[in-house]
Formats: sequence, C-alpha cells, structure tokens
Amino acid sequence: MTARPTQPITRRMPRGGRRAAVAAGIAALLALSGCSPSFFGSPQQPDSTPTGEQVDAELEPFYTQVLEWESCGEAMGCATATAPLDWENPDAGEIELALVRHLATGDRIGSLLVNPGGPGGSGYDFVKDTLAFAVGEPLQQRFDVVGFDPRGVSRSTAVACYDDAAMDEFLYGVIPAERGSDEWITAAGANARAFGEACSDQTGDLLANVDTVSAARDLDLLRAILGDEELNYLGYSYGTFLGATYAELYPEKVGRLVLDGAIDPSASDFDVNQAQAVGFEGSLRGYLEQCLAGDDCPFDGTVDAAMDEVGRLLASVDQSPLRGSDGRMLGADALFTAIIYPLYSPDTWLYLNDLFETVMFGDADVALTFADAYYGRDADGTYLDNSFEAFRAVNCLDYTYQSDVAVMRENAALLAEAAPTMGPYMAYGDLGCANWPYRAERERSQIHAEGAAPILVVGTTGDPATPYDWAVALAEQLESGVLVTYDGEGHTAYNKSNACVSDAVESYFIDGTVPAEDPKC
Repeated sequence: MTARPTQPITRRMPRGGRRAAVAAGIAALLALSGCSPSFFGSPQQPDSTPTGEQVDAELEPFYTQVLEWESCGEAMGCATATAPLDWENPDAGEIELALVRHLATGDRIGSLLVNPGGPGGSGYDFVKDTLAFAVGEPLQQRFDVVGFDPRGVSRSTAVACYDDAAMDEFLYGVIPAERGSDEWITAAGANARAFGEACSDQTGDLLANVDTVSAARDLDLLRAILGDEELNYLGYSYGTFLGATYAELYPEKVGRLVLDGAIDPSASDFDVNQAQAVGFEGSLRGYLEQCLAGDDCPFDGTVDAAMDEVGRLLASVDQSPLRGSDGRMLGADALFTAIIYPLYSPDTWLYLNDLFETVMFGDADVALTFADAYYGRDADGTYLDNSFEAFRAVNCLDYTYQSDVAVMRENAALLAEAAPTMGPYMAYGDLGCANWPYRAERERSQIHAEGAAPILVVGTTGDPATPYDWAVALAEQLESGVLVTYDGEGHTAYNKSNACVSDAVESYFIDGTVPAEDPKC
C-alpha cells in the first residue's frame, strides 16, 4: 500500500547512472534488498498435482489444470496458470497468471504463496530476485515458496496504458495553475480521463476485472492446482488486504496466513489518505530529528522550523518547477514522490540529506532519480514494469471515490490540517478514479472471516504507509485474528532485524502455534 498524491505512486528501482547510485543504495535497503539462494544447482522441478476437489462444472477445467514447471534460475521453477477473465462468467475468456517457485530445501510442509504489496507489485520478481528478503531461511527449508503476479500485473495478463513518452508527460507534466483551483482541477481531471481511456483501449475487458475479490479467487485456484488443501500465505502491505479478502471468501480453506503491514479493509479512500498523510508527516519529522542531531544535515534550528522549510520547498517548486538535466520538470508532485521513497525505512532516511540539499540549490536531478525509482522508470527513460497502471486499475475498483469538487476541497482542507507539510500534496487523489472507465461495485467493509483458523496480523508502530492502527483494527475484526506488534519504524516488520517478530511468524508457519498474547516486539 502506498501513499497517493494527485498521481498514485509505486516503488521500483532504476538501473545505471551516476546520480542513480544514491537511489541504488536505497533500493539495497528497501524491498529489493534480498540475496540469491545460498546454494547452487537446480533441482528437478516436479509438476504440481491438483487437489481434485469438487467445483462447479464450468470451473473444473481451471481447477484440474496441471502446472508444468520449467527451470528458470538457481533452484527456481517457473510456470503459467490460466484463470477465468471474469469469475462470474467463466466462459467469457481466460487470462494467464505467472508463477515462480523455490522448492523446499528440507522437510516440506506445503506451498507458501507470497505477495509483496502494491497493488501492482510483482510477486514473481519478489521471490525470484529477492528470495532471502521475501522469506527467512527457516521458511525456505519447510515450504515451496511461490511468487505470483496477480491479474493485471507484469508477467501475468497485464494492464497496459501509455508508452514511455506519454507516461513521462502524465507523471511529470506540470499543470500551470494554482493547485485546487477550477482550472487546475479541470486539467487534472482531463489528464486522468485520457489516461483511463488509454488503459481501456490497450487492456480491453481485463480492466473491469482486476479487483481484489477476483484476485482472491485466483489465489484459491492457485492453492488448488499447487495441490494444497489449505492456503498458506504471506502478504505484505496491500497483500494483507488480498489475504484478508481470501479469508472472508474461503474461511474453511485458511491454513496459515500472515498479514504484515496490515490495511484496515473498512477504511474509506479518504481515511487511507488521511492516515498515510499523518504517517508520512511523522516519519518526516523523525528523519529531521535524526538529521538535526548529525553533522551533515541541510537544515538547522528546530524540527518545527525544518518542517516549515520543507513545506516552503514543496510550495516553491509547485509554483516554479525546476528543470532537470534531461528536460523534465520537478514539480511538487514529483518532489513529494521523491521524499516519500526513502521514508519507508529509517535505514534510508539519510539519503534525504542529498535530496534536500540539491533541491535547495536548484538541482532537480537527484529528486527526479528518486521519483523515477518509485515509479519504476529506468535511467534510459523506459518503465520497467506496469506497477503504476496496475495500482490505479485495482484501486479504482476496490474503493469508491468522490466526484463532488466541493467535497474534494473540504477533504483537502482536512488533510492540510492533519498533516500541514505532506497533506496538501495528497489531496485531490479522487480525480484519478472519478474519471476512470469503471467504478467500484462494492463498498469497503469490515472483514471477519468467521470460522477461519488463526490469522497472524503484524503491525509496526511507526509504519508511515500502513499505520499501526490499521493492524489493530484488522486483528480485532478478524474472528481469529492474532496481533503481533513491532515497536519501531518502517514499513512492515517480518524478516528484517527484529528476531521477536521473525520468531513469531516462523513458529506460526512451521508449527502452527500463535502467541498466547501480543509479544509486543
């Protein structure tokens, strides 16, 4: 789950270039920081045997398919599954789902499906490229770790919209009008409408079927054709909403589910924006406090004074964007995105020193590199994946959005009051989905998953992207929810530096035991 300014943002890392070195350092500490398997060789990849369970006749061809795995790297096998385009009308066509699997190295329990978040994140890349970051060694020993690209994402049948040049203009173009004015709203709405129309033209009927409920039904299909009677699943960030949705649909098929960096499924789009605005405002203050205590900080004085200076910097580039060496403009939305990127982990806060210092001296390039990393834009101007397109497509079907401009302005004022520095640049996000070709058909609501086996919910007290309160809310909503609290900073907690969290998660997956009470790690 990511913060959403006027244009939603997603995370990925570009390659190459001198200025990209700083962003590459961030990536090494964020979600792409895993290592390759610690052993060599490619064991034989046996085909999967479906469970053979009874399903409706129209779904039987999907639930009885046999996955044929081919070696695709060190100890990795890759396969493609087919799923209905429209689960309510299985005869309407098929889509493909891309999977990668790392076989258990020890006494196998079963399959463990992993989702890294987003929506729009590639579980295929997450497992194949960063296995050791995705799951710890104990889980690699006991489970076949399976990454998959959800419908609409990357190697699966994917959402497609703009070419690289048009995407640059859409993400980095600057509207020459006062933010929130009638002229600005009209132009932003027109841009969003044109983008949605391009997505509809390029993607076709899939665009109406990339909602999370459909993805959760895909998840049950994958469980069955992998040969597992129950689902074992590890979901990060947005992946917690996918996992909770699965549990609501199939409580009797829940095996061992861990939801790390939880989303409150009952939170509205505005609730999400407000909570994330407050979260990132808090993380920015945390960075500035650390920065001012060091020797190389581009700010001086108090934290409050530095926050005011960041606010002035954002307002300055909003009125007078900086031109980068490649001709692109750094406006407030791009600078906001660049600031967000390192705030996901306290280990990467120090990189903000370089960002702020260069922007203060009128140099846009470092900030543009950080924004590129978040959007998945390579140094040569190509976009490495479709995570941005998938992010918007899924969210436009998962949430209801405000189309009344007067209410948007009221909400913008509330965001600015709750988070004076970051809030103004997270307002008016409704414009993207209010102008989308398809609208959400479901209201957000609590998820209870009545009758499900215990589900572990992990929350970090200083998580800026998925605030801790959401983990508390989800654990309380789930009939069998068990909360594990990590008292710390950063987005998600498992398999990082806290042994308490890792022990709780791995004991649960391997032994099926949950803490008798919140361990408060």
